[in-house]
Amino acid sequence: MAMILNGTGVSNGIAIGEAVVLQNKKFDIVQLSIPQHEIEYEITRYRDAISLAKDNLQEIRQHISKSTPEDIAAFIDAHLLMLYDATLAITPIDIIKAQLCNAEWALKIQKDKLISAFMAMEDPYLRTRSEDIEHVSNSILALLLEGSESVTSLSNIPNNKNKILIADDLTPADTVRIQQQGFIGFIIEAGGPTSHTAILARSLKIPAIVGLSNVLQLIKNNEKIIIDGSTGILITIDCENLVSFYNKKILEYRQYLEKLLSNQNQASITRDGVKITLRSNIELPNDVKGVKESGSEGVGLYRTEFLFMNRTDNPSEDEQYETYIKIAKNIQGQLLTIRTLDLGADKQVDGVQKDLPSTTNPALGLRAVRLCLKEPQLFTPQLRAILRASADYKLRIMIPMLSNIHELDQVLNIINNVKNSLDAQKIRYDQNIKIGAMIEVPAAALSSEIFAQKLDFLSIGTNDLIQYTLAVDRIDESVNYLYDPLNPAVLQLIKMTIDAGKKYNIPVSMCGEMAGDYRYTCLLLGMGLNEFSMHPNTIPEIKYKIQKCNLKSIKNQISKLFDDNTVHQCHDILDKLDKIS
Repeated sequence: MAMILNGTGVSNGIAIGEAVVLQNKKFDIVQLSIPQHEIEYEITRYRDAISLAKDNLQEIRQHISKSTPEDIAAFIDAHLLMLYDATLAITPIDIIKAQLCNAEWALKIQKDKLISAFMAMEDPYLRTRSEDIEHVSNSILALLLEGSESVTSLSNIPNNKNKILIADDLTPADTVRIQQQGFIGFIIEAGGPTSHTAILARSLKIPAIVGLSNVLQLIKNNEKIIIDGSTGILITIDCENLVSFYNKKILEYRQYLEKLLSNQNQASITRDGVKITLRSNIELPNDVKGVKESGSEGVGLYRTEFLFMNRTDNPSEDEQYETYIKIAKNIQGQLLTIRTLDLGADKQVDGVQKDLPSTTNPALGLRAVRLCLKEPQLFTPQLRAILRASADYKLRIMIPMLSNIHELDQVLNIINNVKNSLDAQKIRYDQNIKIGAMIEVPAAALSSEIFAQKLDFLSIGTNDLIQYTLAVDRIDESVNYLYDPLNPAVLQLIKMTIDAGKKYNIPVSMCGEMAGDYRYTCLLLGMGLNEFSMHPNTIPEIKYKIQKCNLKSIKNQISKLFDDNTVHQCHDILDKLDKIS
């Protein structure tokens, strides 16, 4: 009898093959007292491990094919940079000297400190940076521990064609390596849909399931299995009929992908002729390649925090200017929406963090626009850089985390002062640059009509809006079942913001994860949203969904949505929208 296991599907596609089960080694780190005369040897051990870890990543990097999406190489490059960064390359050596301890223990101390700092961050994306610390540190530990193999021992597995990997966890480097070695899918016990391993699986188009507890004990090596990366289902094969059924589904999915590919450069227009704008969310300049390949109409959200990370000082005005110019050039005249700094006491960035007080509740503390208003030495150079870049390119400014009109008035006043300063210096900029706000706090959504009268555009950040509205941390497994975009309170706030934009004739976009989830596309269109911004990889699927939608036929259902008061009823209406679109 077939066994069915359920995890979280994070990368679409179906794979059928034999399981390769990796029983990962756990690191047993003990503290050892090292005599003073042996400290230099211990330091040499650590430096050698760092050097070899760099070599291993460089080898993987060199074997990445030119056709592979650039964000794949970017993940490897990020891990390489961490190996050069003082936080891992130097600080553990200082700990060895200060505490006269072994290299493994020194690294453990530093690793635990860094992970704790990132886990205290409110932003879900930045919180996943703790994975990078874990993965890079473990790669060093594996080399330090005599006789130990890498965490996943992938290099020891022969003949991986048509095999499905099962492991406790995978690093980004491991994920790239399994694709290079010919694996057709993977399952891990750790991770979630926003983990870097999941993101890489989607970019590499490898069917993948994460968060499947006890799979290492339940599946045997060489056992024939089927995995569905969209539903998160793993099935053990007990008959050929099952294989035939899923082979048919594989064929159907390939045909679906061909349709997406053929639509990639077509306009996103509904069946009844309504044009919908699709833009991309990006974090790094290298992400621009995905923007162009996806058929995106520019960038709806550029997160600038990454300019401030992995460094001990803040980027200068000129450095920020050059980065914005580089991105704007590469998107070839399309719109670039730059979100101003969204950091705070919950986001441990050395250059920003030095003078900030600690807080017991960082999610509600000094962050984003609140920090920028308090620390003009951060805000003003960024605004100057954006305005200077706008002289020759189509840029707009987006302010995060606004919660009241007084904050907005302060921001607008600072922008005007920066403009006056540039005028006095005879520095060119777009005199009519558009200024908008992220609507991600319930208070901002409730005040959206007032915001709409003072701004040029609004963008709904559903990730934070849902969390703040429902008082739910979606990463906390004990309560994340309450995190539901279809909660009537959330939908009311979204609709209120869309209606405010229409009333005052300004565009309203959505840049949270909800925008890139095809399950909500018809619903959002019916609510009046006509601009979406998402990860470039999701644009073809959302575009295809839009092309199948008939707005006239779904708008009648939308009024019923706001008459209902339960999540269950909202889900029922969502199902109806899909059937009639």
